[in-house]
Amino acid sequence: MVIPVHDVNPLRRTPWVTYALIAINVVVLLLTPGMLPGRLGPAATVCQQQAFDYQYGAVPRELVKDRPLREVVTGQVTLTPRGPACVVGHPGYHKNPVLSVLTAMFVHAGWLHLLGNMLFLLIFGNNVEDRFRKIPYLIFYVACGYVAAYGFAFMHPGSLVPLVGASGAIAGVLGAYLALYPRARVWSLVPFLFFIPLRIPAWIVLGLWFVLQWLYAVGGLGGGGAVAYVAHVFGFLAGLLVGLVVRAFSSQPAVSA
Repeated sequence: MVIPVHDVNPLRRTPWVTYALIAINVVVLLLTPGMLPGRLGPAATVCQQQAFDYQYGAVPRELVKDRPLREVVTGQVTLTPRGPACVVGHPGYHKNPVLSVLTAMFVHAGWLHLLGNMLFLLIFGNNVEDRFRKIPYLIFYVACGYVAAYGFAFMHPGSLVPLVGASGAIAGVLGAYLALYPRARVWSLVPFLFFIPLRIPAWIVLGLWFVLQWLYAVGGLGGGGAVAYVAHVFGFLAGLLVGLVVRAFSSQPAVSA
């Protein structure tokens, strides 16, 4: 997997929406339990993080049935013969499953999760925003996040694990970038004994990214686990489709190699 660090694709206007999305994601992570040093013990921190994810994350079963779970992790800790455990009970809040998809786009599992997503959003989102204009770009971003979340939910309707993170929406941005600027050059770090910086066409960088997500989603590379690769695939395809439509009706020339 190559790591993009910068694209050679000039902007016509400042990407304020992309900057705002990054700022909001950072602020939300700072407000997430356990992301800053505190006085809570490890068990309490884990339980509060899980409770936060259930409250603001998108649970596939909730999305498919369009109703919240009756019992979730509450954030409290109880002692069992095997040690501390998170209390599961009736949630003390009202949750709208449809709205939870929106809030889940701004919740991340940790700093590494956040930084990886924001790197891709910063590199590729600015040009897509430049092409779409601010409000349409924001609508597009959110819509791709919804397609990704509901796509995953209908593929895994019984899952009780909350979906969190902006990767579904960002996958849509990557798909649109591929459709609009396939020949734009992207400075990337390529692993070969050590990381080598190379300037690679966007269609290779993003095409390889999508192929890896697809293979992980179908289990071809043994992927899965805590990463919702299926959501990435749905988000990317949605963005690619919109990008192709925009390119077909746009008079702006593509970036040359």
